[in-house]
Amino acid sequence: MNIVDSSAWLEYFAAGPNAEFFAAAIEATDDLVVPSITLYEVFKRVALQRGESEALAAVAQMQQGNVVELSGSLALDSARTSLDLKLPMADSVILTTARAFDATLWTQDADFEGVSGVMYASKAPDQRIQRTATG
Repeated sequence: MNIVDSSAWLEYFAAGPNAEFFAAAIEATDDLVVPSITLYEVFKRVALQRGESEALAAVAQMQQGNVVELSGSLALDSARTSLDLKLPMADSVILTTARAFDATLWTQDADFEGVSGVMYASKAPDQRIQRTATG
């Protein structure tokens, strides 16, 4: 199972330097888990940058995976993750969802560098890091 965080979705949709790194996880929709908060973040950013039509197209593609809503128990577990790892709210929800589904989290968000279960690619294309963090 895979979860792709918002920064990675945005990189993929923009055909950025790390898009290929995230493509396999994004395109394997049968194994793709999509936290609902990523729908919010991606829709908002794409709508601001390219308009609502493109934002709707982006989230339609995201919804080909298994969308997971933020339940009460997932919210509380996310708060614990946020406290333990000092992560912002959305990041903690995404990571906690990945852990709940025993999924690999794909990202280029530096907040996740070195976190167990994360495949991280640095935003700088000449400094790309590909690894599974252990911990």
